[in-house]
Amino acid sequence: MEPPTSSRLNSRKRRKDGSGPNGATDLDGIPPKMSRRSLGLREPAPFSDEVEIDYSKPYIRVTYEEAMRGTPLDRPVRVYADGIFDLFHSGHARALMQAKNLFPNTYLIVGVCSDELTHNFKGFTVMNENERYDAVQHCRYVDEVVRNAPWTLTPEFLAEHRIDFVAHDDIPYSSAGSDDVYKHIKEAGMFAPTQRTEGISTSDIITRIVRDYDVYARRNLQRGYTAKELNVSFINEKKYHLQERVDKVKKRVKDVEEKSKEFVQKVEEKSIDLIQKWEEKSREFIGNFLEMFGPEGALKHMLKEGKGRMLQAISPKQSPSSSPTHDRSPSPSFRWPFSTKTPPSSPANRSRNESAVTYDISEDEED
Repeated sequence: MEPPTSSRLNSRKRRKDGSGPNGATDLDGIPPKMSRRSLGLREPAPFSDEVEIDYSKPYIRVTYEEAMRGTPLDRPVRVYADGIFDLFHSGHARALMQAKNLFPNTYLIVGVCSDELTHNFKGFTVMNENERYDAVQHCRYVDEVVRNAPWTLTPEFLAEHRIDFVAHDDIPYSSAGSDDVYKHIKEAGMFAPTQRTEGISTSDIITRIVRDYDVYARRNLQRGYTAKELNVSFINEKKYHLQERVDKVKKRVKDVEEKSKEFVQKVEEKSIDLIQKWEEKSREFIGNFLEMFGPEGALKHMLKEGKGRMLQAISPKQSPSSSPTHDRSPSPSFRWPFSTKTPPSSPANRSRNESAVTYDISEDEED
């Protein structure tokens, strides 16, 4: 009987637009923090021909129920997952992680197909078989790697590696003249489905490279690869070099524009600051000027006080009418000593004296 897909595996499915840090989704949850120690293996996974198997013990498969309950430590559930694993990416790693976590005690065996099989049944690969073997070896979830894995799993191969379950996504995989190469595995009740990671695959990565071929070709030409190594024609090589120069000029112009914008912004900020300071100083100057020279300014009061003092100094106050000086008799006239003549006087006094003399003479004549 085919085992059902566990809810834990469904939670591993990754969405294109809902990914969080490190490719996690909301369904994955946030794992608890762990102590600062190494959790991965220190050595790559060994190849199957380097592992000794005790064939003296009979090969007895465990059932799905027994596997879910947990098996003894010396008898882990042997799960097999195969693939091409070209351009090894996070989708591959997540599939292997799901296979490793199918049961409480799992020993994961990963088969990698050779270049010959892959080129015949699927197409040309970017990485050669040795590079693909090495990439799978260094995945932390893998316990053993089978090189030159078969395209279709036979009972002999399953018995040789003592496989209990085969892990793969549940989508029918049509190849080698079959609608589903895992059909007989599903019928035997040995199939354990995993979830495919959406949004990333080897084909998607190759599509990105083909779509942006000019960009990657120019980048690799800059890094020192020759046009022959990149299979770039002479004309395209010159075109890429010209485009690179144009991009450099555009970048310089953009940098100059950004710097000029920053300079203008700084000048505007400085000018606004200067205008504000000038307005503050002008208000302060106008206020001080009005305080000094305004209608009620300090200068007006100073002028009033100075004018009053000057007027007081120039024209002193008159004596009051009740002053005793009005009642005093005129001062006696001064006479020169030893002379009966009056001293010389002003014309007014002289006229008064003349009249007095005349008056005196008339009195003498009368006498």
